[in-house]
Amino acid sequence: MKKKYKCEVDCAACAAKIEDAIRKIDGVKDANVNFLTQKVMIDADDDRFDDIVQQAVKAAKHVEADAVIYVK
Repeated sequence: MKKKYKCEVDCAACAAKIEDAIRKIDGVKDANVNFLTQKVMIDADDDRFDDIVQQAVKAAKHVEADAVIYVK
């Protein structure tokens, strides 16, 4: 499953670090954090997708305390 979420990232370097952190999560096939559009795309296993997204939110906060991924 592949979904996009709105996010808030302060700089392009932070976006790259968050992207790398999300890609390291088990079950993530691909991730892309776009600083200009303030969007994050996560491609991950369907059966664990919600859990992976929650891990991605935590990973983003760990890398950059001000980063926010808006999950509905």
